[in-house]
Amino acid sequence: MDFLEEAYGLKAREQDEAGAMLLGRVSYQAFSVVWPQMVDEFPKYNAMPKYVVSTTLAEGDLVEGWGTTTILRNLDEVAALKQAEGAPILVHGSATLARNLSDAGLIDRYHLLVFPWILGAGKRMWSDTDKPRQKLELVESEAYGNGVQKLIYDVVGFDPEV
Repeated sequence: MDFLEEAYGLKAREQDEAGAMLLGRVSYQAFSVVWPQMVDEFPKYNAMPKYVVSTTLAEGDLVEGWGTTTILRNLDEVAALKQAEGAPILVHGSATLARNLSDAGLIDRYHLLVFPWILGAGKRMWSDTDKPRQKLELVESEAYGNGVQKLIYDVVGFDPEV
């Protein structure tokens, strides 16, 4: 697939709009060894406060030099952060965390880049728990010449009639 810079413009916009980054432990441990050295590519990601949702990560496991990082132990702490934070909180990677946030009704907007590939296996984006359907409203979309599609959805409600 051809690399088209404009297909990734959403990532620059996310850096500009977000006030904090929320990560699961696995994504935190993967990103924290790479991103702090990528000061030109991710200047605002690197500077913004980070929150890691983990029951196992210890304070001593946090990487120095990657800005303020706080460990949250449960989704109640995430909900409290969401109420306190003024700007959007961005979630990168963190598939398990994203599924749990969705199940708990803690996601307001999805920024999706859909690539023209069908994988034979991989992580599910949404859980298979029995929960009310979430109604989404498309607020922005764009297709790029390399087949990538940008889709931005707001979560606008829940349907208890599943």
